[in-house]
Amino acid sequence: LLSLLQKWAVVTLSASSSLGCVCCLLALAASVGLTLGSEGRALLAPCTHIARDCPFDPTRVYVSPGGLGVP
Repeated sequence: LLSLLQKWAVVTLSASSSLGCVCCLLALAASVGLTLGSEGRALLAPCTHIARDCPFDPTRVYVSPGGLGVP
């Protein structure tokens, strides 16, 4: 009985993980599509020389610790 319950738990977790992955991929595809469709203007629209509310800093290079060779 425990083995059967563990198998169903793995199947359930795998299915929910796959569903979450598909949702993330769809959101990423929509984001890339909107960005390419507006030629990037939508990303920089709230950015002005005075305002500090840009969604990101286009002049900054983002590097993860993994990219630096740190395990």
